[in-house]
Amino acid sequence: MNANQQTDIIKAYVAAFTTLRANNIDTLLKMIDDNVRFSDPFNDVYGKVGFQAIFDHMFKTCDNPCFVVTDIAHSDQVAYLRWDMTATLKNWPKSGLFLSGMSEIHIGDNGLISAHIDHWDSASQLLAKLPIINVLIHPILRRFRIPV
Repeated sequence: MNANQQTDIIKAYVAAFTTLRANNIDTLLKMIDDNVRFSDPFNDVYGKVGFQAIFDHMFKTCDNPCFVVTDIAHSDQVAYLRWDMTATLKNWPKSGLFLSGMSEIHIGDNGLISAHIDHWDSASQLLAKLPIINVLIHPILRRFRIPV
């Protein structure tokens, strides 16, 4: 696979990722390997069934999730996507969600995505903003901050 093919694969994946809705996840599934790995701060799953379960769960728990890719860098078989995600958590009063993170996207020799590994700070970006849990998280976060 040459550099132009890799770039085309990444562009197509980013386009599918940034237009992802509950009714068009098949577009993303066509681009991934049968044994794909998906990992984020809460999950580590393998295979298309696990991959789809991640996004099905996102649509079940969030209203209007939206990803905006703000930067892309890639080497021979790995792309790094910097992104922002917005959504509203269902069943939580006034719970606007904003996450900023980075995804490692690995491309297999077959031209399919073999891994999607998300990196984002679940403690400060999510847990610290949830009712009840934030009472526990804020003291922990303060403990590790440098004094200013």
